[in-house]
Amino acid sequence: MKRLSQYFFRGLITFLPLALTVYVLILFVTWVERTAMGMIRPVVGDFYLPGLGIALGAVLIIALGFLISLPITSRLLSWVELPFTNLPVVKSIYSSLKNFADYFAPHEKDAQQVVLLNLPGQELAIVGLVTRQSLRGLPKGLGHLDDRVAVYLPMGYMIGGYTVFVPRSWTSPIDMSVEEAMRSALIAFMASSKQEAQS
Repeated sequence: MKRLSQYFFRGLITFLPLALTVYVLILFVTWVERTAMGMIRPVVGDFYLPGLGIALGAVLIIALGFLISLPITSRLLSWVELPFTNLPVVKSIYSSLKNFADYFAPHEKDAQQVVLLNLPGQELAIVGLVTRQSLRGLPKGLGHLDDRVAVYLPMGYMIGGYTVFVPRSWTSPIDMSVEEAMRSALIAFMASSKQEAQS
């Protein structure tokens, strides 16, 4: 009986992530398709091809990205953002989400870096994400810390995290993408790495 319960839980653990991922993807694709087709229905009438809404949505997102890259549009966007950056409660939510999204946006290679934080004389090492290569522009008391970097230390299962300002010499770069580090931190590094699995 104990062996059967082990098989059951192993099967459940294997099945649930796959099923939930497929379910969320189906919900997202269905929503995008329905929304996009609702927008273009007055133009195309009853004409429909499967995936047409998704293709249109992708084109609109690419066009939006292109427009935002233009200097004039970015200035207009700052005006649109004014209500979201000035209302008390909305400001906190919007700023946090925008900063988090900006961190994963394309930057220079050294702007996003996964590092191993190791305090001198200590055996303990912590995986973190460099969020600032320079502390210039921060409030007084922080900006004067020369040759320091801001390192975000995520907690397991994304309960929270800490940002520490440490000398650059305390950090060692790791050959790992930001996405992989965040994913590994989410499950407390319990999964094997791809390189380990291949060897």
